[in-house]
Formats: sequence, C-alpha cells, structure tokens
Amino acid sequence: MRVHWLQHADFEDLGCIAPWLAERGHEVAGARLYAGEAPPAVRDFDALVVMGGPMNIYEYERHPWLTGEKALIRAAVAAGKRVLGVCLGAQLIADVLGGPVTRNRHSEIGWFPVTLTEAGRASPWFTDLPQRFTAFHWHGDTYALPPGARCLAASEACPEQAFAYGTQVLGLQFHLEVSRANAEEWFRHERPQAAAYVQEPDHILAQPASFEENNRLMRLILERFFAE
Repeated sequence: MRVHWLQHADFEDLGCIAPWLAERGHEVAGARLYAGEAPPAVRDFDALVVMGGPMNIYEYERHPWLTGEKALIRAAVAAGKRVLGVCLGAQLIADVLGGPVTRNRHSEIGWFPVTLTEAGRASPWFTDLPQRFTAFHWHGDTYALPPGARCLAASEACPEQAFAYGTQVLGLQFHLEVSRANAEEWFRHERPQAAAYVQEPDHILAQPASFEENNRLMRLILERFFAE
C-alpha cells in the first residue's frame, strides 16, 4: 500500500508507526509541510496519515500550508482513501468534516485513562483493545464530533478522544505512537506548567512500560486499519 504522511514539526514524527509500516513492506513517503514541501496529489497514495504538531489548526498566517493541507484531507476523504489522524491530525480531519475545533476546558498532557464508547467497542479497528486503557496525551484543543461520525473513546478531561467516519477515516486525539525518546524530544521544545490534567515531565518519562504498552496498542490498531 502507498502511504503518505504529513509532518507539521521537525520534532514530531511517526513514532512507532514508521517501523510498523516498514516491516510490512508498505511504500512510505512524506511531506514536511513546515519546511515548505508540497503535499502530494490524491492519486499518489492509497492512505494518508496526518500527524500531530504544536500549532492550532487555524493559524493560517503563521502556517499558510494549513489551507492546502485541509484541501488535501477533504479530497482524500471524498476519494475514499484511508485517512488516519493523530492529535492535530485528528483535529484537522474533524474540522474538514464539519466538527469545529476549539480550546478544551483542560489541557491534557501525560498519562490518563481512555474508555471506549459502545461504538468504540464495536469498531473493527479497536477489536483488540481493552475497554479501558491508559494513553499518553498532549493537547490543549479538542474537536466537536463531525456530522455522521461516531465517537469511539473518551477521557475524564476530554469527551472526544477518537472518532470514525465511514469505514475509511479514523481520528485519534491521544498519542499511542509516541516512544519515550519521542516524549523526551518534545519536552526539549516545551515544558508545560503542571495543572489538573498536566503531569510533570519527570513523572511522564518515568513510565517506560507505559510507552511500550501504548506502542503495542498502536500496532494493533494499525493491523486492523491497514488490513487489505
């Protein structure tokens, strides 16, 4: 399968998604939108992966490539391509589908439980996941569920943690793809202030088994989402 991914910051990559795609022989290409690289044409990929980033989806003046990226996502969905979004990526997809993105009541950074909804438990992509698991989070914004989409998961701080749109589109607000090394790199760029749902970096990084378990769950989702 031809997989194209969109990168929004030099320090946010595919995480554990990259080796999974390589191991299974998928043809992978990417566009560093933040560096001015052009997004691909819809005909050039079978699946689109839209990753996270520190910006807001409406910061067009600072990040003018957002306009073209949204147009690409819209076209990919309309063409029936598989589209996977993570955090900012999920918000971009939601916005394109008519689910407004706004500031969440709480920033959510660290290890917090996620619970699958009834739709999430029934989703073929989440078949192998437990009903409740602890995920790594890093977001301040949230999305409203787009018309026609199904909410798959929620957390205490944020009721919209994952959604499905049709049988080809999946958005994940949380970060199962992040390794401990990824998180260390993120903290070199930002040190958030502790709050009700914002944990200290030392606490977050002292959970190597949690990163490994998150990566295991990410691989299970990928197995289902990219099944031929």
